[in-house]
Amino acid sequence: MSLRIVFAGTPDFAVPSLRAAARHNEVVAVYTQPDRPAGRGRELTPSPVKREALLRGIPVLQPENFKAAISRQALRALQPDLMIVVAYGLILPQSVLDIPTHGCWNVHASLLPRWRGAAPIQRAIEAGDRETGVCLMQMEKGLDTGPVLLAQTTEIGETETGGQLHDRLAEIGASVLSDGLGLLRAELRPQPWVQPEEGVTYAHKLDKAEARLDWNQPAVALAAKVRAFNPWPMAEAVVAGERVRLHGAIALPLAHGAAPGTLLQAGREGIDIACGEGALRIRVLQRDGGKAITAADYLNGRRDLAVGA
Repeated sequence: MSLRIVFAGTPDFAVPSLRAAARHNEVVAVYTQPDRPAGRGRELTPSPVKREALLRGIPVLQPENFKAAISRQALRALQPDLMIVVAYGLILPQSVLDIPTHGCWNVHASLLPRWRGAAPIQRAIEAGDRETGVCLMQMEKGLDTGPVLLAQTTEIGETETGGQLHDRLAEIGASVLSDGLGLLRAELRPQPWVQPEEGVTYAHKLDKAEARLDWNQPAVALAAKVRAFNPWPMAEAVVAGERVRLHGAIALPLAHGAAPGTLLQAGREGIDIACGEGALRIRVLQRDGGKAITAADYLNGRRDLAVGA
């Protein structure tokens, strides 16, 4: 069975899923967020999904929302069998969810019901989760509450950053979506299972203010935050009087008795800062206006910090 698919997505995460959906030339239109100002020149810039759609010759629609009847009529005119939604950036009303014959599917980067919401990848790392995954979900009006059709689990690497996990889950999401579409084409629609009420957590949107590290927290928590917030919003901290961005750090189970924020040691292996529990060893950091450098290179410009080297 051939499908008429409408795809809705915006950022890089959605691009592999768009490629998977378009593999059989079934995507009749792509919805994405309106072009936004970006860069130093603040020029209107198309989303990654729009760029991919245009490369493939797929028509692109960019309504601000679906509140206007004309927006819903335009979608209805496409006569979609299925709408696939991946990080689109809009909450779809029930009037939109009801238009496609098979409703709307969502590719979500967590093992639902854990980490519903906007930032599941970063929140999983920040919380110290050992595993995560991708769910293909039948969309409902609620936020990521719909029944799950397919899922795939993956371990989170001990040193994996938010950016690295993002890229892996984007590809896993495309694979799970391909499996679901294959079943639907064969008229073997995936069997949904209702999410349990137990275990629900919410991955709230990232806020740049969260990036500032509090040395009173345990080193393990701070190391997880450094990984989770790389490449955005990037963890920040004051190290020996200078505010820097932290690109790489590990937690040390060190009993020190020093006040949180105290510089314990600085050498080629890294810069060790006392935390509420243990110490954080900073390995890669970035000064204002500079690029990411190793702790050893940083110390070449901060001879005053050669403590216990």
